[in-house]
Amino acid sequence: MPKSDTPPVVFIVDDDPDIRSSLSRALRLRGHTVESFENADAFLERYDSSMFGCLILDQGLPGMTGLELQRHMNNQGIPLPIIFITGHGGVPESVQAIKGGAIDFLEKPFRQTELIERINAALEAAKTQRKSESRKKDARARFERLTPREREIVDHMLRNPSEASSKGIARALDISPRTVDHHRARILEKLLVNSVAELIDLALRLDEAPTTDV
Repeated sequence: MPKSDTPPVVFIVDDDPDIRSSLSRALRLRGHTVESFENADAFLERYDSSMFGCLILDQGLPGMTGLELQRHMNNQGIPLPIIFITGHGGVPESVQAIKGGAIDFLEKPFRQTELIERINAALEAAKTQRKSESRKKDARARFERLTPREREIVDHMLRNPSEASSKGIARALDISPRTVDHHRARILEKLLVNSVAELIDLALRLDEAPTTDV
């Protein structure tokens, strides 16, 4: 996970050196950090998960095409928002790119102001994604502090909110209410929450209720 003060990077992957050069210069003049590559392999060799930002991607790359790179990134969980640019793309390619999660599919020649607008939107999406991943990582780290029995109690509370009282949990797990009270206090302390409502909110950051294999 990148540090909070790490600037976003605009990655450019295009086999045309003139396009790489002109776009890089224009973006740097606007204060962006830019890295450019002539093919998909060079980009993948450089990229690592500590980086965030967006990708300006030529569809008609030699070797691995832009759409193939997009599929690879989706399969590998690389979260960079993508803006496709192409000089010979058609409707099927653009539809496939958008279905794959691309921000847009621009045909060359395009207005630079139009691309800048898309980049700004992509970077906002990247920042939102980074915040979500940070919150999820924090939530997972908290749940990993729990013992197996504490995880079992939390799992029951989340899946059976109507039976979240100490007596209800005690009946379900065949333990004493006093033991449940002890575990509940430790659970709230470890998760840094003050109530069951806050516990549920924390669990929602994981997109699903944690189970005993969290």
